[in-house]
Amino acid sequence: MKFKAEYNKIKNSAPQDILESQDTGELNKARARYIGRKGLISSLFKKLGEMSQEERPIWGKKLNSLKKEIESLIEKQRKKIEKDELKKEIFDPTLPVEHFKYPGRNPAARTMDEITSLFTSMGFGVAYGPEIETEYNNFTALNFPKDHPARDMQDTFYVDKDRLLRTHTSPVQIRVMKKYKPPVKLVAPGKCYRRDTLDASHLPVFHQVEGLMIDREIKFSHLKGVLECFTKKYFGGKVKTRFRPSFFPFTEPSAEVDISCTMCMGQGCSSCSGKGWLEILGAGMVDPNVLENCGIDKNKWQGFAFGMGVERIAMLKYGINDIRYFIQNDKRFLEQF
Repeated sequence: MKFKAEYNKIKNSAPQDILESQDTGELNKARARYIGRKGLISSLFKKLGEMSQEERPIWGKKLNSLKKEIESLIEKQRKKIEKDELKKEIFDPTLPVEHFKYPGRNPAARTMDEITSLFTSMGFGVAYGPEIETEYNNFTALNFPKDHPARDMQDTFYVDKDRLLRTHTSPVQIRVMKKYKPPVKLVAPGKCYRRDTLDASHLPVFHQVEGLMIDREIKFSHLKGVLECFTKKYFGGKVKTRFRPSFFPFTEPSAEVDISCTMCMGQGCSSCSGKGWLEILGAGMVDPNVLENCGIDKNKWQGFAFGMGVERIAMLKYGINDIRYFIQNDKRFLEQF
């Protein structure tokens, strides 16, 4: 029977051809010869139609079995070839390395350092705190009412009943005010966490730089002076600053701070939605309740606080239109900085 003879020939020759393959190229040729679309096994499958109904399933089963054996043998030989090739590789430490261009530093980290450096040049110290905080330091001490929505599970990552991943770096200010007597003058840079859905303008993990100054006779004019100094140093001397009334539980009065659009210089463009202004941070005078929660006499001491999102500042400075670029680990993005 011609079919049986061809079958036996393939069964006998395939293992030898596969095992004699010395590299990937030879192995691929053996694979194409036996189990490729136009290979010997495929040719035999086509001839099954010429057989009787009784013989067809028997030989079909044998062909499938043979094909699986050949595939398994090819895979084993491939692994052996790859292992042998690795052993043959020789590393010569005296050879010059190929040119490699290191990507730049992530602009969020760069921006956080730049902001911190600007405030230290104005006499502010730098303070750090844990990223896992107590609910008291993160909310209660900062005058958040118990029914405030930020306390809810849908807005905050809770570790247990009383501990959470901090939602801002304000707890660092609380820790400093509890530990040290005023006057106090600091910035608190660091990582924060909120249950925000990842999109072009929100990250569940982001960075902030917050500032605090506590002293005698501190007024809102001091806050305006410090922030105007910061915006001109960071964004350029032509940038204008404006304060809009707002509300935060831990400051009273409170304000949102805007700068004139750095793209159109306040004339109105797509970056500022035609308004000519860009929001950069929130600020205000420290609420007397916060001072009392930290054991500071509100009748003797006053202060101001401010906080800004680092990624937000970086996006404005470098013209980045999607916050997700900061976390995608794309070398093409990092090479621009």
